[in-house]
Order: sequence, then C-alpha cells, then structure tokens
Amino acid sequence: MDKESEVERRQEIANRIRSLREDNDLTIEDMAQATGRSAKEYAARESGEMDLTFTFLYKCAHKLGVDITELLTGESPHIKWYSITHPDEGLPINRRSDFEYLHKAPYFKGRLCEPFYVTVPYQPESQNAPIHLSYHRGQELDYILDGHLRFAFEDHIEDVGPGDTLLYDSGRGHGIIAIDGADAHILAVVLPEGGEII
Repeated sequence: MDKESEVERRQEIANRIRSLREDNDLTIEDMAQATGRSAKEYAARESGEMDLTFTFLYKCAHKLGVDITELLTGESPHIKWYSITHPDEGLPINRRSDFEYLHKAPYFKGRLCEPFYVTVPYQPESQNAPIHLSYHRGQELDYILDGHLRFAFEDHIEDVGPGDTLLYDSGRGHGIIAIDGADAHILAVVLPEGGEII
C-alpha cells in the first residue's frame, strides 16, 4: 500500500471512530480515558493526524462496543462456524509502523483470539538498540515460521528460530526484532484477558 493510500485508509478509520463516538454520546475525554491517552493525543488520533496502533484500535472498539473489523472496514464480522484465509489474504493492520500484520480471520464472528501473520523486518539500526516493549493484557502465542528473532520479555533476552513457540503474559513488557540479516515471519495469536482485547 502506498503512502497516500495509507493516509486515506487511516482517515477513513478515524472518521468511523469519531462517528461511533458521537453516536454513543461519548466525549473525547471518555475515549481518551478508555484508550489510556491524553485528550490531546486521542483527538490527534481520531482526526487522523497520528498513526492508529493495534492497541489503540482495540481499546476504541471495546469502548464503542464493536469488533475491530468494523472500525477497519465498516463491516461487521458475519462468518459463524469456520473461516479459511488463504496465504496472501487477510486484513492489514498497522500495529507498529515497521511491522506488517495481516489479520487472518477478521470476519469470524465472536472470535476468542486474534490470529495474525506478521512480517518482522530486519533493521540494522535495531541490532544494538534496546528492543521496544509492548503491553496488552492477556496472553500471546508466537510461532516462528522462518527467520530468526531476538525476543525480549522484561529483562530476559532469548534468540529463537523456525519452529520455536513463545507463549507469554502480554500484559508485561515484550518485544521482538529480526536478527541474522533477514526478515522473519511469525504466526501470532493474541488471547485477550477475559475474551476481550483491552
């Protein structure tokens, strides 16, 4: 997706969030509190000026009482019994600006988990820098498909590769970078606390 298309898509999502907030008689301050942002930062995201991260979108969806898919596409999940998503298919989500996330079952109604195919880019500048840590309540399972990763969990560091499986409390600091000069790919399954991403 080119830069212009990304900006247009972000604006469409931001407009949906604003419309749903207004429909639910919620203030910017209500949403700021629900997403853990200042009112100024929330307003910048809702106006489309700032990136809409994975965690921010899920917290908005939770507060607004909709599925994340509805925020991203304007459609509600409608598949009831099973879902098949082919290798190059999925709903792109900008969770972090450098990683590529494809949601692999966006239209399955009543999901208890969020499955993603993730491309972790190799970046030379990240090799000697502290690994960015993320936090979202619940658990996460990551299965390494190819490439090699350095996994950080709080102050623990582990190198992992194809076939390795990580399962961890995602409410604690965790992060990954690709190592050994090549991108890596993982299947990440986010298991939200209490069945909801918060």
